[in-house]
Amino acid sequence: MDYLSIKQTSEKWGISKRRIQTLCSTDRIPGAKKVGYSWIIPDDAEKPVDARIKSGKYLKKKRHSEIPE
Repeated sequence: MDYLSIKQTSEKWGISKRRIQTLCSTDRIPGAKKVGYSWIIPDDAEKPVDARIKSGKYLKKKRHSEIPE
């Protein structure tokens, strides 16, 4: 199995190197391994779906006790 660096994966997927580091550290990329201070990613790994909130709205609702009356 061949592996790619974060830089190579960044160019392949079109996202930032920092985002790929975050995906690796949160186990979102199957087969990614940390070797020393660097991550290696299988060359056949699929790009994970972006699960971040894009609307700008938070999902957590405020409780009634936090609302001043």
